[in-house]
Amino acid sequence: MREEKAIPEFKSEQEMAEFWDTHSVADYWDLLEPDEIELAPELAAKIRERSKTKRVTLRLRVSQIEAAKRIAKEKDIPYQTLLRSWIAEAIRREQEKRA
Repeated sequence: MREEKAIPEFKSEQEMAEFWDTHSVADYWDLLEPDEIELAPELAAKIRERSKTKRVTLRLRVSQIEAAKRIAKEKDIPYQTLLRSWIAEAIRREQEKRA
């Protein structure tokens, strides 16, 4: 059984940051209280837009997936994110051609 710990009172944000850098919030989860936050309008819009995604199944050649994974690794992003950005860019280009 885990020993319940108390969250100390902090004298500064620096002290608080140093504490959380060396302690796991999981050890204090039950002591934390929910709070309301206000998001910047741009971030709120981005979250709303992202929640409008739909899962699709797309068959690609193994070599295409491997190439996407290599490129994504170089960019330090998930390969799915890379593929989505490529699709979005291709759609944008096609729409510009038609405009």
